Amino acid sequence: MAAKVPTKALYTGATIPAIGLGTFGSDNYSAQVVARAVEGAIEVGYRQIDCASVYRNEKEIGGVFRRAIKNRDEFWITSKVWNDRHGDVAASCEDSLRDLGLGYLDLYLVHWPIPNHHGPGVSVDSRDPHARPYIHDEFMGTWRQMEALVRRGLVRHIGTSNMTIPKLELVLRDAEIKPAANEMELHPHFQQPELFRFVADHGILPIGYSPIGSPSRPERDRTPSDTVDIEDPVIVAIADRLGVHPAVVCVLWQVHRGSVPIPFSVKRSQFEPMLVAVCGLSLTGRDMAAISGIDRNCRLIKGQVFLWPGAKDWTDLWDPDGVVSR
Repeated sequence: MAAKVPTKALYTGATIPAIGLGTFGSDNYSAQVVARAVEGAIEVGYRQIDCASVYRNEKEIGGVFRRAIKNRDEFWITSKVWNDRHGDVAASCEDSLRDLGLGYLDLYLVHWPIPNHHGPGVSVDSRDPHARPYIHDEFMGTWRQMEALVRRGLVRHIGTSNMTIPKLELVLRDAEIKPAANEMELHPHFQQPELFRFVADHGILPIGYSPIGSPSRPERDRTPSDTVDIEDPVIVAIADRLGVHPAVVCVLWQVHRGSVPIPFSVKRSQFEPMLVAVCGLSLTGRDMAAISGIDRNCRLIKGQVFLWPGAKDWTDLWDPDGVVSR
């Protein structure tokens, strides 16, 4: 199955599998459970695994990699520097490499563009007492450290995550090595067309997290206005026609649109059909047009815990007025 997985090209000429397995499950699943899911995903043909130090499972996943990876060049492994290590990127990367048992990462991301930190399992009203808004000079200090990792050969590509257009405009203006990818929330009810178009127009690959609407997201990220993608009548009708679960349609939509989905599941009965579908099923132009019409601008991962004193509300994290919010 691995040989059948389509790929997407980055501006460097490298290729990345068109679907990966996410590993953010630490609020609901132990590190051992997530690691077993990674092992199962590799067995069925996944060759892209999306990790992060803050998920607190890289050591366990590293044990799987040591057993399962025979040819490193066949795999695409991503990790991320967490908010409390923006000033110590090299050490953070080296820790992830050691935990994962790897000599290099294919992609290393700045997990959030602000250093505001929260501990595991906090409530929605938790706040970092030292929190502050995006400060571009500070971010570029972090980015220069990311660029140094490429020059050292510890990572092959660097990228951003949870960014906005005004922030990316500043980074693209000042970066020596531009982001190869931007990881962003993407699902049929939150399509982010402007940001999607911006990154694509600038040769940055969009990687979509929460591609099926993040049903296992932390409680702190749930609000009464949230919608459920896999219950949308348009998604359900397409799934019924194809004979698949609605979650599979959400993943196929991303691949056909041009982004790389990284669904998370610990169940083989869920993650294997997604991979099989990407390798063999197609959506029609009519399907794609129908799905484009169900965007509800419903952001699920709002980021309330990263707010700073003086911020109006969580929307300030996302620069709704087209300028960096202060």
